[in-house]
Amino acid sequence: MDRLLRTSPTNRASEDYAKDQVILPEGAVIDILRVEQLSDYILKLYFSDGIERTIDFEPFLRASRNPLIRAYLDPKKFANIKLEYGELVWDDYGLCFPLADLYENRI
Repeated sequence: MDRLLRTSPTNRASEDYAKDQVILPEGAVIDILRVEQLSDYILKLYFSDGIERTIDFEPFLRASRNPLIRAYLDPKKFANIKLEYGELVWDDYGLCFPLADLYENRI
């Protein structure tokens, strides 16, 4: 039997929720093992199952209307990233993303 890693269903219709599921083998736990900053807003993520993703966060940051999120357009602030418990966080969770979204490169 497979275990599902799901994004939060908050404010999503049930039909959209199903396509946000990442199917993992039963008992699998996916973490980010390492993060590498390639440019101001592009990160390469190395997951515990061997998957690597290169994610450009700039479009997300520029599209946000929230000034607390837009503050991360400052390259120095964005570079203040930490890897905690297998997840990416900035400034004590001032900015963070669901692991499933990062794994699927859907931010």
